[in-house]
Formats: sequence, C-alpha cells, structure tokens
Amino acid sequence: KPDSSSAFVSEFILLGFSFEWQVQVLLFSLFTTTYVLTITGNGAIVCALWCDQQLHIPMYMFLGNFSFLEIWYVSSTVPKMLANFLSETKTISFAGCFLQFYFFFSLGTSECFLLAIMAFDRYLAICRPLHYPNIMTGHLCAKLVIVCWACGFLWFLVPIVLITQMPFCGPNIIDHVVCDPGPLFALACASAPTTQLFCYTLSSLVIFGNFLFILGSYTLVLLAVFRVPSATGRRKAFSTCGSHLAVVSLFYGSLMVMYVSPGLGRSAGMQKVATLFYAMVTPLFNPLIYSLRNKEMKAALRKVL
Repeated sequence: KPDSSSAFVSEFILLGFSFEWQVQVLLFSLFTTTYVLTITGNGAIVCALWCDQQLHIPMYMFLGNFSFLEIWYVSSTVPKMLANFLSETKTISFAGCFLQFYFFFSLGTSECFLLAIMAFDRYLAICRPLHYPNIMTGHLCAKLVIVCWACGFLWFLVPIVLITQMPFCGPNIIDHVVCDPGPLFALACASAPTTQLFCYTLSSLVIFGNFLFILGSYTLVLLAVFRVPSATGRRKAFSTCGSHLAVVSLFYGSLMVMYVSPGLGRSAGMQKVATLFYAMVTPLFNPLIYSLRNKEMKAALRKVL
C-alpha cells in the first residue's frame, strides 16, 4: 500500500469543457470578458468605498470586504480555467490542484460567513435601530470581518490535509472545471469514508448553518418591516435588504444544486454548470446588484469613474 500520494500521481488533468477548437476559443473569449468585468466591477466598488469617507460605516465596510473577497474568489479558479481552454494537455500539478481546492473552498466559506454577518447587520439596523450605532461599532465590524476571513481559511484545512495523504495511483483525469472533493475521492486508490464524511459534514454545516441564520435574520426583518406604518419606510427597508437577498439567492441557489440536491448535482455536466454559476456568474452580478439598487453606492461610483 502506498505511503505517499505524491509518489504516484504528480499531476491531474482538469478536463473542464472539452469541445471543438472553435468552441473552446469562443468560450475562452466569453469567460475572459466575464472575468475582466468581474474584477473591474468589484474593484470599482472597493475603490469607491475606500475613497468616500461618508461610506466608512459598517454596512459599506462589509460590502467593501465582500467585493474584495469576490476578486480573490474568482481569481482562485478562473485563470487556470482560461489557460485550459487554450491548452492541449489541460494538466494541473498535484500541489497546484490542492492549493486551488484550498483557496476556492476557503474563500467560498469566508463568503458564506460574510453573507451571514451582513444579514445580521441588516437585522440590527431595521429591528434594533436605536441600539444599532452602539452595537455595530467600527471596532466590532472589524472584528467580525477578521473572524469571517479566519474561519473561512481554517474551516477546510484539516480535510484538505487528510485528502492529500490519500493514495492517488491513477487514473488522474478530473472531469470538472475545478479541483473538487467529489472527483478527487473518486480518483483515490483506497476509499476513505471517514475523511469523506468529515468533508461533506463541514460543507453541509457551513452551507446550511449560514443559510438558516440568514433566513432567520430576514424573517425577523420582514416581520419588522410589515409593522412599519408608512409605505415609504417599508420601501426603504425592502430596498436595503433586496440587493442582499438577491445575492444570497444566487449564491446559495447554485450551491444547493451542487452539494444538496440528490439528482441534479450528480451528472458531470450539471456539476460544471452549477460550479460556473457560483464561481463566475454570482461574482459578476454582485457589483451590478449592489450598485444599481443603492443611491449612495451609485454616487460613490460616479466620483471614482
């Protein structure tokens, strides 16, 4: 029995989307445009919030961090995906594959935690408006952001180390666009049900735990909004939360298809499309959703641009 996984497989082949050359070039152009727009849109939000002193308040500090996180999240997988479109071999080194897995999952986990914190912030602002300035101080806001990043990068550290210790002696073809735990478990020469269970338990905890927390926060927000006597007040509260709810729906909707639904997430094609959705489409729409629904954000972006 092998005692070191790297002694056997030194690289993997990331199949991604295998089409005719003309289609590959077309997809490369489309994905490159999406990537550039995502970096530009999220970068513009970070710059706008950095430059505008009036927006140095918790809600926008969270949004700035979220956009900054999105830049790195999309950069953890898309550049390799783009390179593979034009590559004959589509290889990724053993270390490169697990580094991609680690950063993609860690940044995704940080995003889950940050979306939950943003929901908590909206709950406090709408349900506890008088106490909000005293509770959500700049100091607490900074602490919460640090906790989100730290938890995100520690959450999958142990399972990833455990998976690297598994024996990979071939084949080495991953029928996916990213290095994902499902295909990696399938390629291992020996089954590791405990590691597999541990990995999926952590995934379920982070997805469902944060999703239920967000759902709870917004249920309380909606109950509070319906008690607001004026229609203007209700509209303002809905517009504040509407953009955040749209992002949550996009992100968690595609995650659930991938990791929760029993039938849909099983075919390789569906897995690739679902992964593309939360790895590329959601980060592209976030700047649009947040800036188009927010007057202060629009004004700050105009100043920067």
